[in-house]
Amino acid sequence: MNKEKVSNHQEESSLERKWPWWPLLPLYPYGQRRTCFRELIPNQIWSLDQLQGLYYVAVPIRLTVVKVSGGLMLINPLPPTGELISAISSIEKKHGSVLTIVLPTASGLEHKISLPALSRSFPKAKLWICPGQWSFPIGLPLGWLGIPGNRTKVLVNDGFPHQDCCEWFSLGPLNIGLGRFQEISCFHKPSGSLLVTDALVGIESKPPELFNQDPVPLLFHAREKGNEPLQDSYQARKKGWARLVLFSLFLRPQKLDIPSVAEVFNNAFNPNLRTPQSHFGIYPFSWKLGWDESALKLLGRDKPLIQVPPVVERLIFPRAKEVFLEWLDLIASLRGLRWLISAHYSPLTEFSSRKARNLRRDIAKRSWANGEGDFSFLNGLDENLLRAGIVPENPLEGF
Repeated sequence: MNKEKVSNHQEESSLERKWPWWPLLPLYPYGQRRTCFRELIPNQIWSLDQLQGLYYVAVPIRLTVVKVSGGLMLINPLPPTGELISAISSIEKKHGSVLTIVLPTASGLEHKISLPALSRSFPKAKLWICPGQWSFPIGLPLGWLGIPGNRTKVLVNDGFPHQDCCEWFSLGPLNIGLGRFQEISCFHKPSGSLLVTDALVGIESKPPELFNQDPVPLLFHAREKGNEPLQDSYQARKKGWARLVLFSLFLRPQKLDIPSVAEVFNNAFNPNLRTPQSHFGIYPFSWKLGWDESALKLLGRDKPLIQVPPVVERLIFPRAKEVFLEWLDLIASLRGLRWLISAHYSPLTEFSSRKARNLRRDIAKRSWANGEGDFSFLNGLDENLLRAGIVPENPLEGF
């Protein structure tokens, strides 16, 4: 009987986490999306986090629920699994219905692809989307992408929602070749929270809470070779998290080598690793000495370290530093700024006008989007795209 109960519970959990549209963006954990639900600021802001990544290079991605006059606003859509909708419903019972769903980015595919299904889950909510939405490889009308035109408005062009309690700031637009980059950040005045998508993040050395439900990505990348088993410990989780951060921010950090195919398969298919979970022992990475020193520069020890993600700096803003600095000037002018809430990594980071000014000063003084060290792969990628004419020399052209 107990086994039957466990089996039924596992089946119910599987259904609650099911995401049937995962083939549209086939990223880990594919059709099963666990959701970590937290209240960030009492009675004002909540976060719903899911993992997303490629080859176990998975980081938290976040939908934020914000209390506004008369109900709730959802920012940065995520797959509306039963688990996620249940969490939002629990907030609605106390704080009112979902009035608004906001897609504040033009290029954030991971949020854009979830919007149609999320909008169907809240059929009375108004939709607000960032200008310049685009799709790849074929540009399609919004209706063909599943976004309901009869209740959708465009940020900036049609104004902004909930201006009685929110201020909105545009970063961009920039021409990035395939489409535009633009991100609309929201300052929620009652809580003093700045909500962004990709422009700024806070990262700490402690692995996010979401990995307590699924530590496999951490354990997978904590190893040195594919023939090592996935052994769980706090130190292994911290080591794996530090490497995931390097992967996700630099794509191919300087201290990472790709071993030969022969070496990879030599270490694969050991008796205790013949499972899909361990990728059958296939581990095509080799870390050089000193990788941990690179990671320490990105991780806050006691609290999250606020930073511009290197992949954003080097691929989106390499020739638009002044645009980013002007946006930071706007952020630094906000009165009552207390918190940063990003769509990735740490959910809540202490922030203030003073910290924004300090960040702006540091960025203005340091080398920006250089091609040295861990930036070398991103630098090569940008230069190749530039030579091929895929990205423009002047990202402000056409705007």
